[in-house]
Amino acid sequence: MNLLALSALTALSLVSPDGSQRIDIRHAVDADSVAAVSYDVSFRGRPVVTGGRMGLDLDNRSWEMALALGKRSLAQPERWMDLMQLDSVTYQQADTTWHPLYGERSTVRDRWNGGTLHLSRHDASKYRLDIEIRAYDEGVAFRYFFPEHPAAVFHKVTDDLTTYRLPEGTMLWAEEWAQAPFMRVSPDSLTHPVERALTIEYPGGYWGALTDADVDDWCLTRFDSRGDGTLGSVMYSPVDIVTYYATPWKVIMAADTPGRLLEHNDIVLNLNPACRIADAEEWVKPGTIMRETTIGTEGAIRTLDFCAEHNIPYMLFDWLWYLPCTSHDGDATKVVDKLDMPRVVKYARERGIGIWLYVNQHALMKQQRELFPLLHEWGIVGIKSGFVQYASHRWTTWLHDMVRYAAENRLMMNIHDEFRPSGFSRTYPNLLTQEGIHGNEEWPDATHNVTLPFTRMLNGAADYTICYFDKRLRNTHAHQLAASVVFYSPLQTILWYDTPARYHGEPEIEWFERLRTVWDDSRVLSGYPGEHVVMARRSGDDWWLGAMTNNDARDLSVDFSFLEPGAIYTARVFTDDPAVDTATHVRCATQKITSGTKMSLNLLPRGGAAMIITKD
Repeated sequence: MNLLALSALTALSLVSPDGSQRIDIRHAVDADSVAAVSYDVSFRGRPVVTGGRMGLDLDNRSWEMALALGKRSLAQPERWMDLMQLDSVTYQQADTTWHPLYGERSTVRDRWNGGTLHLSRHDASKYRLDIEIRAYDEGVAFRYFFPEHPAAVFHKVTDDLTTYRLPEGTMLWAEEWAQAPFMRVSPDSLTHPVERALTIEYPGGYWGALTDADVDDWCLTRFDSRGDGTLGSVMYSPVDIVTYYATPWKVIMAADTPGRLLEHNDIVLNLNPACRIADAEEWVKPGTIMRETTIGTEGAIRTLDFCAEHNIPYMLFDWLWYLPCTSHDGDATKVVDKLDMPRVVKYARERGIGIWLYVNQHALMKQQRELFPLLHEWGIVGIKSGFVQYASHRWTTWLHDMVRYAAENRLMMNIHDEFRPSGFSRTYPNLLTQEGIHGNEEWPDATHNVTLPFTRMLNGAADYTICYFDKRLRNTHAHQLAASVVFYSPLQTILWYDTPARYHGEPEIEWFERLRTVWDDSRVLSGYPGEHVVMARRSGDDWWLGAMTNNDARDLSVDFSFLEPGAIYTARVFTDDPAVDTATHVRCATQKITSGTKMSLNLLPRGGAAMIITKD
């Protein structure tokens, strides 16, 4: 049991079950009775964080005065944490497995060694704080927990004191907001706070990432530069809480390769509560979805026919199905005249298609309590929320409560714009996906796309809104096919700006017809941010593979040793070929492969390749 206790009541050390991850925590009090909690994290003996700091700052003065705590004479240290003393240390461990309703793998192992530092103020305030720490094989995590206060004192958290000091020569793959492009920079060169997950490239050739988990009742926290290779935590707003209360988990991942970070992102799900929707399997159904662009009855009928013919289980009416949709004057209970919603929903049901509707923040704020039961009554299966507020404590709790209320009305959800996941879909799987990504409707280049798997995708599912036939695309069509398997999303948006009329019999439509969005296993075969990625995902006995390069041409060798030894497979291979006489120039070919096969892929600039590999 890799638990290590050091110098009674002054330090704690934990090692992950496989011995790769280690965290050392120290509690020290100086001559002025000022306390500090610091920590180090290492991966296989190599530094990940050195001399980091733990703690929160609070402003409880008004409540202290109102309740006459300490006869209004409590000491007011520079920081709330300064007078905390370490009382005891306890240890925990766990090793369980669970099966998500959907995910990048069908079985998840939750294995960790843990410890808790129990701190308190030895004065009339009766303040207490626990720091809970876990060492997983994938990384380490910690959070702050306020035990119940005997005087029921409200806590106003004003600052997150957590810091991360990184080794010299470390580089970051950073973005300044959730839908921003990426930049490769040193920690000290950051000029603005940056988003999470924050991917870290260490000078020794290993990798890490900083993110969070279980951000349900908190605010957005980002990272900024404090100089000397140190990153600080930036809270978007104060957070008002009532004890008892647990903050989100802070996650520090470490791995040998950037691909292993992505393979280990189940740590985020493991740090969230289990599913709380008892009947989720009955109505939460992942799949692909196509947007209907005419917002008219006859156009919708044509799109529904197309979806039924090509095995696309969902259709979305995006904005403009009610008006005005970006104003408080909008009424999402009233449909525009040119759209006969009852007829469309009835026809969709007959063809086996579920209807999703876009609803803007304004209508969600004003009408949610009446709207959600009404949409369920109409036969709507899901809501795509648009332009939602998120970053502050108020709006974060509002957003997660909206997902809960949607679950009460059997509505699935797709949250768009700046929201970044933190594992809440484990607890409420009706939240199938979210944006929080610089996606296809922004027309990113291929270099951006091959950065995403090792950065944004660490947080979880992303609705990239894949465009396919649109002439504004900056990347090849085989690149677009590959993106739909590389960018995991249980609700995978395809053909975003497209209409049935844009399809002219291109044979690679087979890819979308057969595409899965729920996986039993997922593996990164090779890759590096900004250069390329090769990823394989399994559903049952069959595999889907996506390969993508950056803006440069690239020759790749795919090793199929991940396949079952001795078995024979048929690979349906989709590649870019300018000689193919279609608008998309995608070649479709078939060949037999085994686990011993090595296949050469000659990717065009901004290109890719995709494969469906079925067991014979």
